[in-house]
Amino acid sequence: MGQPTGSRSSRPQLVHRLSPSPPQPEFLKVDHRPASEFAPELRRRQQRLAEISETIHVASLLHDDVIDDATTRRGITALNCDVGNKVAILAGDFLLARASVSLAALENTDVVKLMSQVLENLVAGEIMQMTATQEQLTDMDFYLRKTYCKTAALMANSAKSVAVLAGASDAVAAVAEGYGRHLGLAFQIVDDLLDLTSSATILGKPALNDIKSGLATAPVLFAAEEQPALRPLILRRFKSDGDLGKAVSLISQSSGLRRAKELAEHHAHMAASLIRALPDAESEHAARCRAALIKITQRVLSRSK
Repeated sequence: MGQPTGSRSSRPQLVHRLSPSPPQPEFLKVDHRPASEFAPELRRRQQRLAEISETIHVASLLHDDVIDDATTRRGITALNCDVGNKVAILAGDFLLARASVSLAALENTDVVKLMSQVLENLVAGEIMQMTATQEQLTDMDFYLRKTYCKTAALMANSAKSVAVLAGASDAVAAVAEGYGRHLGLAFQIVDDLLDLTSSATILGKPALNDIKSGLATAPVLFAAEEQPALRPLILRRFKSDGDLGKAVSLISQSSGLRRAKELAEHHAHMAASLIRALPDAESEHAARCRAALIKITQRVLSRSK
C-alpha cells in the first residue's frame, strides 16, 4: 500500500508520531511488567486510538454531507447521493457506535472523556454554524471557536489521549493537546484558503463551496475589514444574485488571502514550537517521531487539497 497523501492522513499520523514522545519511564511506574512486554501492548492501544479518531472523522463527514446537501466527496459521488440521506445518516451513526465500542475497550476513563468531548464539540460547532447571529457572522473570534469545535478538537483530544494512554505527565499531555489544537486550526484555515484559490478537480469537491454555502471563512473575514462592501454580502450569506462574483472580486482586491495564510502559518509554527520545547528525546526513534510531527505542520501549510 502506498504512503497516504494529501491532508487526510494527518490525524492517524499525528497519533502514531506522538506515541513515542511521552517519557516511557514515567509510564512504566504504573505497571511492574518489563518494558519488553509493555511496549507492544501500548502500541496496540495507540493504534486503536488512531483508528477511533479516523472513524469519528469519517462519521462526521457523512453527517456533514447530508446537512450540506453535498454531491461529491474526495472527487466521487457523496454517499447521501448514492443511498439517500437516511442510510447515510445511519452509516455515520454506525461508525460512531463502533468508535464508542472501541473506545470503551481501551479501559481508560480519561481517554473516554476526552474523545467523548470531541463528539460534543462536533455537534456544537455545527449548531454554531447554523444558528450564528449577524454579529457572529463577521466575528473572527467566533469563527475560530467554531473552527476549534468542528476541526481542531478532534486533533487536540486525540493527541492528548495518546499522552494519557502512555501515562505521561500533565505537562506533556498539555503539550500534546496544544500541538493538536494549533495543527487543527492551521489545517482548517488552509482548507478555507484552498476553497477560494484551488479548482474543483484538485480539491475533489466543488470550489467556492464555503461562500456558496453562505459561510464567511478567515480570508473573507479579513477581506471584509478592508472592503466594507463585503459585510452586507456576509450578513445575507451571499444569497442575492451576483453576490458570489462580487465577493470573489472584493476578496481579490484585499489582503484577506495573505492574512489568512499568515494566520495558518502562525498556528502551524505554534504547533511545531511546542514539539521543539519538549525535553530531549530519550531515543533515536523518539527523535525521529518528533521530527515527523514538525514535518506534518509543514505539510499542512503546503498541501494543495
